[in-house]
Amino acid sequence: MKHPGKTVETDSERTCIVTRKIRAPSEMLRFVIGPDESVVFDLKRNLPGRGVWVTAKKPIVAEAVKRQAFAKGFKAKARAAATLPDDVDRLLEQGALQALSMCNKAGLVSTGAAKVEKAIASAPIAAMVHATDGGADGVRKIGQALTRAYGEAAVSVPRIILFASGQLDLALGRSNVIHAALKSGATCKAFLERCRHLSHYRSEIVADADETASSETVEGSTEISGSDAERGPVQAGADDRNQRGGGPDHCQQDRPERGSGANVMTSGRGPGIETI
Repeated sequence: MKHPGKTVETDSERTCIVTRKIRAPSEMLRFVIGPDESVVFDLKRNLPGRGVWVTAKKPIVAEAVKRQAFAKGFKAKARAAATLPDDVDRLLEQGALQALSMCNKAGLVSTGAAKVEKAIASAPIAAMVHATDGGADGVRKIGQALTRAYGEAAVSVPRIILFASGQLDLALGRSNVIHAALKSGATCKAFLERCRHLSHYRSEIVADADETASSETVEGSTEISGSDAERGPVQAGADDRNQRGGGPDHCQQDRPERGSGANVMTSGRGPGIETI
């Protein structure tokens, strides 16, 4: 919880070394110093040693590297690689895909158009996963199946569009995975939470006081490099949104419309990002 004007941390809050804003740990990333004085991202937040915290946004991690904020935060020698923002992205992505693999081992994942539609018709669906390089027509048809099964409640089913089909293949041990339906379960909740973190890390920064360091506003971009470069763009224009079955404005940030599949996580390539 944020407290205007507050400067003292509690045990459940941390200060970002870039923006100097106090936030809950769930909104932050923890970093420690490795044996070779390199800055290491603590994905599970259990690495030994003193940690420093950065707001969980890719441009702010990049700003921490640029300003050498880690050395200042640790008050010690700390070498932050120029690739650190992308390294964090990759680790968050790997964590989400590992959680998806656990969902599959728990028997909570159905893949293939026919099996997905059968799962939608036979059991409550916790989330849909669509490959970033899949066709819009398949997404639209599944959106229609959700609407037939759940009516207006279809908008409450998250649609995750964060991973390429090759990544889904490896996570699920299957070939040509374009669409997947996830049933409810503890492992599914963990997967969704990791997807939230990844989507939030890649999302744009709103230029307001919450993201200001001193008198500077940290400008952000959602363009993803590294392992994400092979992915096709996630289209979110008006025509494409209608093709995907999400209604006229389902990707408009902060203004979800009532249409099947309005709850979408994307890789941040469209003009708006709507997360769960």
